[in-house]
This record gives sequence, C-alpha cells and structure tokens, in this order.
Amino acid sequence: MGNNQNNEKMKFWSIVLLTINGIIGTGIFLSPGAVAKLVGDKAAMIYLAAAAFAAVLAVSFAAASKYVVKSGAAYAYSKAAFGDEVGSYVGITRVVSASIAWGVLATGVVKTALSIFGKDSSDIKTVTIGFITLMLVLLIINLIGTKLLTIISNISTIGKIGALGITIIAGIFILVFSDGANLQDLTILKDADGKNIIPEFTASVFVTALIGAFYAFTGFESVASGSADMEKPEKNLPRAIPLAIGIIALIYFGIVFVSMYIDPVAMVTSKEPVVLASVFKNQILQKIIIIGALMSMFGINVAASFLTPRVFEAMAQEKQVPEFFTKRTKGGLPLTSFILTAGIAVIIPLAFNYNMAGIIIISSISRFIQFIIVPLAVITFYFGKSKEETLNANKNVITDVIIPIIGLFLTILLLVKFNWTQQFSTKLDDGTTTLNIKAVVSMVIGYVILPICLRIYMRGKK
Repeated sequence: MGNNQNNEKMKFWSIVLLTINGIIGTGIFLSPGAVAKLVGDKAAMIYLAAAAFAAVLAVSFAAASKYVVKSGAAYAYSKAAFGDEVGSYVGITRVVSASIAWGVLATGVVKTALSIFGKDSSDIKTVTIGFITLMLVLLIINLIGTKLLTIISNISTIGKIGALGITIIAGIFILVFSDGANLQDLTILKDADGKNIIPEFTASVFVTALIGAFYAFTGFESVASGSADMEKPEKNLPRAIPLAIGIIALIYFGIVFVSMYIDPVAMVTSKEPVVLASVFKNQILQKIIIIGALMSMFGINVAASFLTPRVFEAMAQEKQVPEFFTKRTKGGLPLTSFILTAGIAVIIPLAFNYNMAGIIIISSISRFIQFIIVPLAVITFYFGKSKEETLNANKNVITDVIIPIIGLFLTILLLVKFNWTQQFSTKLDDGTTTLNIKAVVSMVIGYVILPICLRIYMRGKK
C-alpha cells in the first residue's frame, strides 16, 4: 500500500486498495442471511442498490476532504462548515456509532469462535464471557503497540480476500457441475406458525433490506481521514472511492448470487453466525469460509479498537470533551478513551441480547447523522459559507453540489420509509410484540443525553 518514506504520498491505486481493505469486513460474512430473509431471490440485486447508495455518499465524503484536511473526517467537516456546536454533536454521535460498530464486530467474532469450538453461541452468559475476554485481549494488543496491530491487520486482509475469492470460484464450479437450486423454494418456506418466512416485497421491506446490505459497505466514511498523506486527494479521492466500491460490489454480488443459487434455503434459515458457511456442503470449504471470516473479524476488531478511541481523543484535543481523555500510556494508547468506547461497545450488544440483525441496523442507522451533515457541509464549502476557513480547493458542481443533493435526498427517503416500529419492538414467545426499551434507551442516551451533557460541559468551559 502507500509508501510514505521520503514523504512519498499515497497514489491512486494505493487509495483504491486502502478503501477496499477498510470496507470488506464482517458485513458480507454476517449480513446476507438477514437480507435474504427479507427479500428472498432479490438479495443480490439489493447489494447492487446498496453499492449505488454507498458510492453517492462516498463521493460526498471525498469531496469534503478537498476542503478540510484534518483527522476526524465527518467530525472535522461538520465543525468547519457549521461551527463548534454542530461539530461536537457529530463528534459525540460518531463516537457512539463507531463504538456500536465495534460492538457488532466483537459480537460477530465471539459468536463465530464459540460455534467453531462447538459451544452454544445463543447462550447470553457464554457470549458475555467471550465478549469481555475479547476486549481484554484487544486492550493487551493496544498496550503492546502499533507494530503488533499492523501485523494482525495485514494477516486479516489476506485471510478475508482469500476466503471470499475461494468461495466465489468454488461456487461457480459447483454451479457449473450441478443443476443449481430452485429459488422458488423460498416462496413456500413457512415458520412455526405456518406464515411465509419471506414477507411480501414492499417499500418498507426494500428499505430495511437495503440498510442491512448497506452495512457491508460502511467504512468508506473513514477513508478520507488520511487525505493529508495522499497525492492530489482533491482529484484522486472522488475517483478512487467509487471505483473501490464498484469492485467490492462485484465481489459481494458474486458471493450472494452464488450462495443464493447453491442453497437459498440455507441462506434464509441458517442459525449459524457465518451464514455463508451453511450454504456449502463441503466441509473443507466451510472451514475456509469460517476461518477467513474469523481472521477478518478479529483483524477488524483490532482496527476498531485502535481507531474508535482516537475519535474521542480528537474531540478532547479540540477541548470539546475533558482533556484527561487525551492521556496516553507509554505505548501511545489513549487509555481513558479506550475504556469509555469499549464500555459502549459492550453495553449496546448486551442490550440487544447479541441479536446481530438488530445491532447491525442500529449501527447503520447511527451513521445516518453523518450522511445528512456531510453532504450539507460540502455544499456549504462550495458556496464559501463555512464557519471556519477551508482550503482553496478545485470546485466541481457535480461532486460538490449535485451528488451531495442526491445523497441527502436518498438518505432522507430511506429514513422516512424505514420501519422504525419493527426495529424498536421485540417479538415475545406468544407471538405478540412489545416496545424494546433497551433499544430506545440506547438511542436516547447516545443521541440526546450525551450531546446535551457535552453542550453543558462546553458552555461551562466558556
């Protein structure tokens, strides 16, 4: 990847590779089952629609990086465009969303590890013990330092791309030498009450599935954080990020398409954490997929444990949260920020009883604040109306105004059509539904109470 010796900056293809590495994580190993359960044989097409949505938003983030070259990405852009108060809101909600995302990654790795070793991955007590053990391992890795972090990150990249590549090739081979599955089998699948497992395809179902698939593309919003170390970021980022998303979309489409045609019923009904492994009957292939997923998940957990505390640390450096959150250990770990973000990463999944689909939706929804503010910030930069001074960038009406407006429109449309009631309710054993108090409380704390506390703190400092 980028070679920064002698101040050599990261070139175009290095940025493309960096983006691919930052996006392909646990989402594609974990989300296809939930998406297939909602839309059946349309699953592969939903991933293409999610890729188009991700590309539009990614261009907005890339465009913002031309005007503001500071760490913090969405936090830095919103602070520059709209001032301290909007910046602090985006900052604190970004810390919460990054911590929840870390919680999703941790849940995935714990459940997968338990199922590999034959333990019950649905037992909350066992998962909690595994979860806390994982957090302690991550703390030790971070205390040792960056060299170990880099080695683990590189190994995980090779593992995940290898596993996905082998799966697609093996899948095509299986399809060529077999009749393939009948996708019509999905329409007759019934649950215990005799109702269709796959619901009727409505706008609300489409949006929920799209958000579930979109989770597999998240990560692009952090790529522009390193724009200071990139060659001509104002030209290269708006080209590199959509290209990387296009390549990833092809990989995801390949995986979901092949899996749906080999065993669509397994995709929809499997209880395994790594749904892809259930599709293949060959035990060697199953092992390759599960080990690849585990390597990918652990590597991305290491990355999350490194990056998430540093978002909060960046806010502390801007004096928007107490300065003791900038305190580092000798090895360079912001320990107090680590403890705070790891705490959120543990509490939210526990509140959702480690239900992957539920936490993935909350994690995706929690990013939507950035997806509204950043396009607005880009438009503000283009018209020279920002609160803080920005770089004298090459302005482009398509990437800086038209695409952000499309991104904004799509984001609002998704939020309006999203089935909020379903996501914030829990199905009881007798079939009735009740309000999921934990989910509501998590959102209220993260998006109302914490920002209000921060505002009071900032006012007190002034």
